[in-house]
Amino acid sequence: MTSLLNIRRRRVDELAETAEGGTSLTVDALRRMARNPVAIIGAVIVAVFVLLALFAPWIAPEDPYTPFQVLKDQLRADSIPGPQPGFPLGSDEFGRDFLSRLIVGAQQSLVVGVMATLIGLAVGMVIGGLAGALGGWVDTLLMRLTDIMLSVPSLLLAISIAALARHPSQWTVIIAVAMVSVPIFARLLRGSMLAQRASDHVLAATALGVRRRTIVFRHMLPNSVGPVIVQATLTLATSIIDAAALSFLGLGDPDPARAEWGLMLGNAQRYLDVRPELAFYPAVAIIVVALGFTLLGESMREALDPKNRR
Repeated sequence: MTSLLNIRRRRVDELAETAEGGTSLTVDALRRMARNPVAIIGAVIVAVFVLLALFAPWIAPEDPYTPFQVLKDQLRADSIPGPQPGFPLGSDEFGRDFLSRLIVGAQQSLVVGVMATLIGLAVGMVIGGLAGALGGWVDTLLMRLTDIMLSVPSLLLAISIAALARHPSQWTVIIAVAMVSVPIFARLLRGSMLAQRASDHVLAATALGVRRRTIVFRHMLPNSVGPVIVQATLTLATSIIDAAALSFLGLGDPDPARAEWGLMLGNAQRYLDVRPELAFYPAVAIIVVALGFTLLGESMREALDPKNRR
């Protein structure tokens, strides 16, 4: 009986809130995400990763690029120093503090992932926006180009683009990973804009003689970018993984002194039988961060879906 009264009271409160003006879809989505344990876990992982990346130079206990003599003296052909006082995770293969390099590597991974996602988002929105707004032969041409890109496996496409660079660098990885996400954003925005084109308010604006440019930028595009932004969160996770894969394969910056998780993972392959922790820690870091962005993105997608509103 008490539970029924609580349900009825909650329903009355919701009706009263609606009568006073209601809440927007965004506010309602944030409230549901705040009650979702999966969203909270993902947000915590992402927040820790971002804070760690932003303040990495101050958090790192030692200089990640300077070999320490006390560690170099312990280096052997068949032995790399492990955890010891002052160096919680031990040394890498050159006598540098591994914990500091792991922390600074978070900054490099964040920069590559965010830049690749932003470039892919910008180019994909231009292609998808033109296809969805203009239609006709423009839509056909642009979508056939995206179909060609989608027909190639994402990692293979990224490797092919990165391999074209004469002098590999960090920007090589960023551009290669960005191009992989372009067709995803283009397809998604184009589909959302086509759905908006058939909506009542767009048809009414067209019947009133409103210019197409005004309809696109004031009605169609603002109502179509929501799913694209959510997809960007999910794409950020795959961008970090793809960037690490390219660095692992040696298609990124070849400088072994640079602290980046994928490059650290690739360099550690030669020392798996000596000290497997050199590969274990970067791999776990990549997996955890990708999981955090995936959980947060999936929770955002579910929260913003009008079908899930209660």
